Amino acid sequence: MSAMKSLRDLYKIGKGPSSSHTIGPERAALKFLERAPEADRFTVILYGSLSKTGVGHGTDRVLKETLGENRTEIVFNSEDLADLPHPNTMDFIAYQGETEIQRMRVMSVGGGDIVIEGEPADENADVYPEGSFAEITQFCRWRYITLPEYVELNEGPEIWDFLKTIWNTMRKEIQDGLAATGILPGGLNVSRKAKLLYERTHLLDIPQVRELQLVCAYAFAAAEQNAANGTVVTAPTCGSCGVLPAVLLYMQNKYSLSDDKIARALGVAGIFGNLIKHNASISGAECGCQAEIGAACSMAAAAMGELTGLTIDEQEYAAEIAMEHHLGLTCDPICGLVQIPCIERNAVAAKRAIDASNLAHMLVGTRTISFDMVVRTMYETGVNMSRAFRETSEGGLARLYSRRSIGS
Repeated sequence: MSAMKSLRDLYKIGKGPSSSHTIGPERAALKFLERAPEADRFTVILYGSLSKTGVGHGTDRVLKETLGENRTEIVFNSEDLADLPHPNTMDFIAYQGETEIQRMRVMSVGGGDIVIEGEPADENADVYPEGSFAEITQFCRWRYITLPEYVELNEGPEIWDFLKTIWNTMRKEIQDGLAATGILPGGLNVSRKAKLLYERTHLLDIPQVRELQLVCAYAFAAAEQNAANGTVVTAPTCGSCGVLPAVLLYMQNKYSLSDDKIARALGVAGIFGNLIKHNASISGAECGCQAEIGAACSMAAAAMGELTGLTIDEQEYAAEIAMEHHLGLTCDPICGLVQIPCIERNAVAAKRAIDASNLAHMLVGTRTISFDMVVRTMYETGVNMSRAFRETSEGGLARLYSRRSIGS
């Protein structure tokens, strides 16, 4: 299998609400500006999922902000789907007067990554020779090293400073989300609930309920910041940004863990996220929400395994359980906004990650499915899923909500 990219390519800091619909298009627009600095106007044609949910995700807004509000035309083309190289495809066209001077087709492939048609990917970013978890496990056993040591061997010791910066950003997105109140933008009138969840008291002080309350409050806080166009970390996407930090912050606060330990857990989570991104997809438009929330749950389950001292086999089992039980999860955001069911889904997945990690520890040695197998299964499931359930707002909750809202 081919090599994998650095964790720096997985964890990106950017503005919500969508890594593929805002961060990716913004990066593409900046590249196009560099190529056509003499242009006096631009047209951007959005296809597929970018066309169908671009307004809700703010794609048109971020493109106009980047290229120039008064000189940029956005065209939503939801018809020409047959020959698209990716569900998130866009054409950039630059003009000088009435003359077209530059054109570029870009695919926003998930997690803020972009691919320019006809141009090779940046091979210099490949730092992990192994391309499957089976290969990684074999190498770690041969060298008698742990997964964090494997990360450092390939990335260098400076990776830990990068991951601590990522952790500080994650922690801040939760802190800011817990402090905020009011209504999220977009017109759905969704109230922020993180602060309410965090502060709510119960007649009976039950530890399991308190754990659920804290983990969900943290996940809601991060996901609400994303929905409000705040600064978040792709983990592995903006739409699933609340799962991993919620589990990590809960564990850090409960056990007084150092930032160094959290950074190592982020490194382990990154390996599993990287494998999903490399061998399948983290794009909701390509494979449904299983590719976003399922991937985030896998990452969080493995990270918790690192914090609780699980073996490599147990960490793999935790990540496999987490992904297996998200297979087939649809991406059907109401009105194209990353709010319903996305915010609540982050909280549910964060709690499920903890359960998956605990279950893996109890049942280690009994599994029959590998992490690599469940990742391949997720990809096959995703590409065979109806387009209506892959971030187009044409099916599921999005369609039924639309019908209800017009009185049908």
